Amino acid sequence: MIQNERDVRNEHMLHVARQMMTAARTAPKGKGIDIIEIAMVTGKDICQLSDKMLEMAEETGLKFLLRDADNILSAEVILLIGTLQKVQGLNCGHCGFDTCAGKPEAVPCAINTTDLGIAIGSACATASNLRVDTRVMFSAGWAAQKLRYLGDCKCVMAIPVSASSKNPFFDRKPKEAAK
Repeated sequence: MIQNERDVRNEHMLHVARQMMTAARTAPKGKGIDIIEIAMVTGKDICQLSDKMLEMAEETGLKFLLRDADNILSAEVILLIGTLQKVQGLNCGHCGFDTCAGKPEAVPCAINTTDLGIAIGSACATASNLRVDTRVMFSAGWAAQKLRYLGDCKCVMAIPVSASSKNPFFDRKPKEAAK
């Protein structure tokens, strides 16, 4: 049997994304409490995510959303990693407030955000080890959060994944709004 890389690339990207999901799940968590949610987006759902980003660009006037909405269409899969909000009760002050009880509900616990960053780093390191292209995108994560792809997660980041001859997520040109 002869298998051309182009014929098995999509299957391979799904396998890589699953390994990235495992890496994010097994990443260390503050106090050992796992409040990370992880999913992968493929096919038409990537288009839906891109459409939401275009809608957000129109609402906010933020032009980088136009560029990123176009850019994620180059991904074969997009990993989403988010965190639920749960105060850890450490009274560490890293959120800017002296105690957890004194922290407004709208302010995220810094430990939750740190856990998210560690999970993202672990997922991206796995992708790098497997020689696929990624980029962490706040913009696509923000759109996924608005679409509630990860339920009640208050902070979501997206990691588009690609295997092509050049990383499509860097050296990107700005897009202009339609007139």
